[in-house]
Amino acid sequence: MSEPLKIPLVTTIKERCRLCYTCVRECPAKAIRVVGGQADVMVERCIGCGNCVQVCGQHAKKVFDSIPQAEALLAGDTRVAAILAPSFPAAFLDWDYTQVVGLLRRLGFDYVFEVAFGADLVAARYRNLLEQEDDHRYIATSCPAIVAYIQRYYPELVSSLAPIVSPMTATARVVHREHGGDVKIVFIGPCIAKKEESAEAVPDDLDAALTFEELQQMADAHNIEPKDSTPSEFDPPRGGLGALFPISRGLIQSARLQEDLTRDDIISTDGRLGFVEAVKEFDAGHCKPRLLEVLACQGCIMGPGIPNGEPLFRRRHRVSKYVRSRIDAMDLVAWQREVERFDDLDLSQSYVVDDQRLPDPTDAQLEAILAQLGKRSIEDELNCGACGYETCREHAIAIYKGLAENEMCLPFMIEKLRETVESLAQSKEKLAQTQEALMHTEKLASMGQLAAGIAHELNNPLGVILMYAHLLLEDHTIADKEMRDDLTMLTQQADRCKNIVAGLLHFARQHKTALILVDMRRFIEDTLKLTTISANINVEIRHEGGPFYAKIDREQLTQVLTNLITNAVHAMPNGGNLTVGYGGDDHEVRLYVKDSGAGIPKEHLKRVFEPFFTTKDIGRGTGMGLAVSYGIVKMHRGNMTVESNADPAQGPTGTTFTVVLPRKGTKLGDTEEPETDPEKAPQAETK
Repeated sequence: MSEPLKIPLVTTIKERCRLCYTCVRECPAKAIRVVGGQADVMVERCIGCGNCVQVCGQHAKKVFDSIPQAEALLAGDTRVAAILAPSFPAAFLDWDYTQVVGLLRRLGFDYVFEVAFGADLVAARYRNLLEQEDDHRYIATSCPAIVAYIQRYYPELVSSLAPIVSPMTATARVVHREHGGDVKIVFIGPCIAKKEESAEAVPDDLDAALTFEELQQMADAHNIEPKDSTPSEFDPPRGGLGALFPISRGLIQSARLQEDLTRDDIISTDGRLGFVEAVKEFDAGHCKPRLLEVLACQGCIMGPGIPNGEPLFRRRHRVSKYVRSRIDAMDLVAWQREVERFDDLDLSQSYVVDDQRLPDPTDAQLEAILAQLGKRSIEDELNCGACGYETCREHAIAIYKGLAENEMCLPFMIEKLRETVESLAQSKEKLAQTQEALMHTEKLASMGQLAAGIAHELNNPLGVILMYAHLLLEDHTIADKEMRDDLTMLTQQADRCKNIVAGLLHFARQHKTALILVDMRRFIEDTLKLTTISANINVEIRHEGGPFYAKIDREQLTQVLTNLITNAVHAMPNGGNLTVGYGGDDHEVRLYVKDSGAGIPKEHLKRVFEPFFTTKDIGRGTGMGLAVSYGIVKMHRGNMTVESNADPAQGPTGTTFTVVLPRKGTKLGDTEEPETDPEKAPQAETK
């Protein structure tokens, strides 16, 4: 035989593939490669068993279409013969066998033969083979999917393949002897793998192979119904017990061989799991039959090319019933004479190795892949089978061979999904905080522009009022005490207004930062000295690690920290605990001021940085301190946050303000200002 001709027996319709991995699970040859989430059938590895076609609920697997090839043969000038597989009674439920033959003649076939007769010849050859006195062990070659499986994945067993053609090829050779070598032959059966077998035999034996489903499509295309078909008989020679070949163990009965369980000389099995295990045990030498008869399907009657969904035993019953009726009506002597007439027909076959095995990973490589899948111990290997492989290790081996992807592992993807959800939640929270800070910044900028305009307009008239009020107070001619008290009140309130205006100007002014290297512990201690703190308040300084230096604008940050400490003191009129802390890393510095006061109600937390918002009594605050502090922090390209609890039922009350600043300063808005404080570190730097 020549080198096997590879045709794409099954292809994937990518738009329909839904990543269920059912085809991967059902493929005995592991000929399906998942790439980019798509299950792709590898032509060179596919054995044509058709399991993937049968199990795909999305109809994403497409069988190679042989109809155009058959139609072209029928349209030609050469005679064309149809050879019909013996499983046809299980395929056409509403058709009598004579109507099926009539359908084929109406489609244009000049001859219609039963492959059952070729099976009779093949069965006799197997009987003769096993009657030979030798110790050679054989694997039956009636099923082309099994032959392909041996050639590709057990090349050392190719020599064990029985050197006998399949019933299909045997029938084709009978037709050529009887009617000439120029007759074109089309096989029609339940098997996808026959398409490749027929292609390998061209041009000597067969010209095309159709499935029963394709024959049904041709009948539909020509609008042929059972009632429209003129009944007709098969052309001779007609088949006998060979018609049992499509049923599991049919070859054994047709060849009149005994499957003696005590001797274990003949072993028969079928189906995806059965044949894979049988071949593996045969190769390992754990079973040593003279003949291993295996079928890829549960008999040919369950082949992927049958166009109906009837269950196994109902199909089996149809074939058995047909065989009984034919045997009862046939002339056994004439049949035996026909079989003997072809005793000299060459039914030999040789097979070539088509090794498609891929190298296995080393133990270290396998463990590395398992670790990528999150399987670092035996307990992590769940072997759930969701990936299409029976064990996690088989999946890892397939990944190494390029047949699978990590994403096929369901537990792995669930863990990745959980991590993604957590990451998205964190990103969402950060985004919400950023949006809130942006809105607040825009609000402050708008209010700053408004405040600047108002402050400039009010500043001059307030200055005039203050000047004349002080002049009147200095006038010693005013002896009326009530008048003098009124003037004193006027100057005090005017001074308060001027302070408010000054706060507005300070809030609206675009400051620049002069960065110097500052010892944060010393900075906090100096700031605390500038602040009046009641004796009933316990002050604690906390720091992370040892000495901590950061580049900040000392003057502006002193104003921020003073404001925060003052607010904390005001929040504890009856005493409490005040904690001022600092710390950070190579990228940022954190300052926080924490008090044990009454706390800020939740409804006020979002407004604490707004200008003129204050919870203090009238006359005790302008509501500008935190707004100005927030602006200073933003000028440092930093951020200020607040956490507070005002409900004793939820834990200790109190408020914590945290300031986060770039440790090495900012780039925009910095000015070059030399360090003037002699107590600062000599390596101070300005920007």
